[in-house]
Amino acid sequence: MKTEPILQTNFSNLKLLKRGKVRDIYDLGDKLLIVSTDRISAYDVIMEQGIPLKGFILTKISEFWFNLMKDVVENHIISTNVDEFPQECKEYSDALKHRSMLIKKTKVIPIECVVRGFLSGSGWSDYLKDGEVCGIKLPVGLKESQKLETPIFTPATKEEVGKHDENISEEFAAEIVGKEVIEKVKEISITIYKKAFQYALNKGIIIADTKMEFGMIDDKIILIDELLTPDSSRFWDAKKYQVGKSQESFDKQYLRDYLNSINFNKKPPAPNLPEEIIKNTSRKYQEALEILTGKSIYEYIS
Repeated sequence: MKTEPILQTNFSNLKLLKRGKVRDIYDLGDKLLIVSTDRISAYDVIMEQGIPLKGFILTKISEFWFNLMKDVVENHIISTNVDEFPQECKEYSDALKHRSMLIKKTKVIPIECVVRGFLSGSGWSDYLKDGEVCGIKLPVGLKESQKLETPIFTPATKEEVGKHDENISEEFAAEIVGKEVIEKVKEISITIYKKAFQYALNKGIIIADTKMEFGMIDDKIILIDELLTPDSSRFWDAKKYQVGKSQESFDKQYLRDYLNSINFNKKPPAPNLPEEIIKNTSRKYQEALEILTGKSIYEYIS
């Protein structure tokens, strides 16, 4: 099995629709093909080096959660089995195996649906400024990484590659996508977060926060993109959790912490990553997969 990082796919006989921070998306007419590369971004800057096995892990974790949440909301997956992909994909089967999804086309709802159960990251930074997160007033005196009384919905803008997603209020999000839509995705997002939080906690992981994306097919809202991965969530080690500080995690916070330690200015070009940082990031992602699903990446892809 090839574990050298894949930073970009170039399937010349398929129509490339766009490249995101991590995923390459191909237009297959009435369907889309989404390919998870091993690219990694931090502070909306794509690093020059990839993380071995990352695309495999993101695909397997997302597939796991999509299946677990089927009773909450429909998702966009048609198949993750390359043998079931359209004929035009067959010549790329080796590259697509374990890191791709054949998905339904949707009209994307253009906001990030963020749910926070704990005060961390940009939410903590916003709270320190004015005691609020996305217009939600929080109690005085909360500490970093503290659990909130109830999970909060804190949407963000969905920006193009190279631009920073910005935290926004629920009211502003409603202006972008409509009040009825925002109320529905808020309800679904919080339901998913609560179900995932309880499941993960039983496995020894605290899901501090996560972001989701939704699309619409014939006025029906469905879950799209990725779900509850180490790229889109904060996964903390429940055994080592302590209020009042940054937490040990199974996600890309480890990379962010390294970038902060070298005073990265959060603008391109990305710095060269030491081999140790690359290996440890891959290891943390692999640990997240194994703890949550009970299977190692090698069991999935053997």
